[in-house]
Amino acid sequence: MELLRFTTAGSVDDGKSTLIGRLLYDSKSIFEDQLEAVKNSSERKGLEHIDLSLLTDGLRSEREQGITIDVAYRYFATPKRKFIIADTPGHIQYTRNMVTGASTANLALILIDARHGVMEQTCRHSYIASLLQIPHLIICVNKMDLVDYSEEVFNKIMEDYTEFSSKLDVNDIRFIPISALVGDNVVNRSENMDWYQGATLLNTLETIHIASDYNHLDARFPVQTIIRPHSDEYHDYRGYAGRVDGGIFRPGDKIVVLPSGLTSSITSIDTFEGHVEEAYPPMSVSITLADDIDISRGDMIVKENNMPELTQDLDIMMCWLNAKPAVPGAKYFLRHNTKEVKAVIKEVVYKIDVNTLQRNEQDKEIKMNDIVRVRLRLTHQIAFDAYRKNRSTGSIILIDDTTNETLAAGMIND
Repeated sequence: MELLRFTTAGSVDDGKSTLIGRLLYDSKSIFEDQLEAVKNSSERKGLEHIDLSLLTDGLRSEREQGITIDVAYRYFATPKRKFIIADTPGHIQYTRNMVTGASTANLALILIDARHGVMEQTCRHSYIASLLQIPHLIICVNKMDLVDYSEEVFNKIMEDYTEFSSKLDVNDIRFIPISALVGDNVVNRSENMDWYQGATLLNTLETIHIASDYNHLDARFPVQTIIRPHSDEYHDYRGYAGRVDGGIFRPGDKIVVLPSGLTSSITSIDTFEGHVEEAYPPMSVSITLADDIDISRGDMIVKENNMPELTQDLDIMMCWLNAKPAVPGAKYFLRHNTKEVKAVIKEVVYKIDVNTLQRNEQDKEIKMNDIVRVRLRLTHQIAFDAYRKNRSTGSIILIDDTTNETLAAGMIND
């Protein structure tokens, strides 16, 4: 069954956690003991209704303040699809949490309070979704029950957001008027908004086309490990295992191993279930080659007529995730797919003001939650594509070489 990963974003109190709770509740994806615990918590708070946001806001401080602080992941399935939800915070100081939750998403739900319309945080989260190249945005205009289900209010928000989003790098944007609190147009169609003829949120999530989100043109296979069974049945077997991050591989294809440049051809492609005639994203497979050549973890198998970039100098957009500020000139570990090299921040080009989206070329200090464009120098070459072409081969993380903490997430520019 196809898997859809999506994230939620929006201003504080727009109802992100309530929307996810409603989605789980109305799609019958909650266990009875979970529902009972939420009912009891709602009664203790003196609420007349069930507070569905408690299904995702699991930290005590989140429940006390009524906000989301950390990314909460929830899993559910319908007969048509499996889903992984990342509920991300709305506060500006948790920008890094949104980047973390959105980094693997196929789709982002951007919530807008119908009473307030498009706000600064709406623009900020939409920009981050665009920066992370999330292919699909669903704009959920929430709390329609508080504006008397007004079509005029919905149309005005749709016009305002469409005008703003013309500056973003997103092709698929859809608008749905909802009320997460009472369930209008979330799983079930609203009887209060007969002027809206589009699909409900769940129906949109189940049917939106995501197969073409992967890059099926540029063949990329980062090697994760070498498989040598040493058994009687597979005595001479040597397979290169990993996940296909782009393109389509077939037995007989001529390939090049990077960074060595050695060439060979594919003899077979194997999975746990047996041989397959082709491998494509995001399949995990083992590839065998016609020649015994030196390949190790971190190398990348590509097709000889379709090569990625190969360099020691990277230009990236980076979100700093750690409380300790960055130190230009300090050595960090850079992980790119399965390859790990040492890197230094050579130059800070500019910092993005996530509120105004303006570039600041004077401020060179990198602190937590900052989004900056930097140039890195690596100790060894890596094979990569620009992030806008391939999110898997165009992303990196920086790691502290003493504590192993993840310090930053980066998107490689052209």
